[in-house]
Amino acid sequence: MPLINKFDQTPIQLHTKIPPALVTPSCLLYGPLDARFEDLPIPTLDNNPHDVHFWLHGGIPTYVSPTHPLTMGHEASGIIHAIGTAVTTLQPGDKVSIEPGYPCRRCTSCKSGRYNLCPEMKFAADPPFVHGTLTKYFRVPADFCYKVPECIKLEEAVLIEPLAVAVHAVRLADVRPGQKVVVFGAGTVGLFCAAVAREFGASVVVSVDVVEGRVGFARGFVGEGVGRGVVRDRDLEVEGDVERILNEGELRDNGGADVVIDASGAEMAVQTGVFVLKKGGTYVQAGMGKRMMEFPIAEMCEKEVVAKGCFRYGAGDFDLGVDLVRRGRVVLEGFISRVFPFEEATEAWEAARRGEGIKMVIQGPRL
Repeated sequence: MPLINKFDQTPIQLHTKIPPALVTPSCLLYGPLDARFEDLPIPTLDNNPHDVHFWLHGGIPTYVSPTHPLTMGHEASGIIHAIGTAVTTLQPGDKVSIEPGYPCRRCTSCKSGRYNLCPEMKFAADPPFVHGTLTKYFRVPADFCYKVPECIKLEEAVLIEPLAVAVHAVRLADVRPGQKVVVFGAGTVGLFCAAVAREFGASVVVSVDVVEGRVGFARGFVGEGVGRGVVRDRDLEVEGDVERILNEGELRDNGGADVVIDASGAEMAVQTGVFVLKKGGTYVQAGMGKRMMEFPIAEMCEKEVVAKGCFRYGAGDFDLGVDLVRRGRVVLEGFISRVFPFEEATEAWEAARRGEGIKMVIQGPRL
């Protein structure tokens, strides 16, 4: 298990009395809009082989509180600092993208190849027991670190995690050459879903978002000839949005979209997505929305829509994400709008909340 000196995506109060050589500066969330920078003990190598939502709402109140603070962050990259005695695939100094969760490897889900559904998953910044990656040193099993080539900058390697989410969603959708795809949400995951769908052969990819700047970026990111964009009108009912998407994406003659991926979690997008689909189409829910919402069940039944949930990533998703970037099929340059120093982490979350730019990245501690 390697120890990583890291670079994370996702004002200083030091009150610990640990010797300076044995601490790792960390950013902890104590509650809504209450983040503090503290020194924690450096994790040791033993015998073991956005988040904007948490920033605004304080995570799950039962678990994140003034008495149970949580270290933030799960999208991360870093430099290997030290490795366990059994590690042979990594060396100190290696640049890696970090898969921020690791499973038990023993349960039915793990053994069936769906380790993302493991009930004992240890996922970064997942309360109450697992702290996140916004710290100087972070410990993780070696097989959940992915070496990245020199062509990928350390700050860009942060983006492999959301790219892996997109790879998982597109694989679940079984996107095939010549198909027409609609992606709701042009945030990080939505943009990557659109680009990966193109790489899987989609002839048309329509990105839908309420922010015009994001839609414009999506058109260019997906590429001329394939990328389309629709700025959703908040004042329109579902029927109006459906008509605009069908027209803009040249989907009407196709009977609708072959595949819809929702990366927004917005109720209106979920409803619109089902109506945009052709008969027999595939719907994948990649965005985490509220637990209960209105869903057009009758439309889904009459069209015999194949609907799938999507949770994080699974076997091969990170590897494919790294390979797509290595071969220049997904270009990360220009994706990051601004890099914030560790001490300005809260400013990065505020910028993300305001919808500024495309992606904000936070540097790991330099101390």
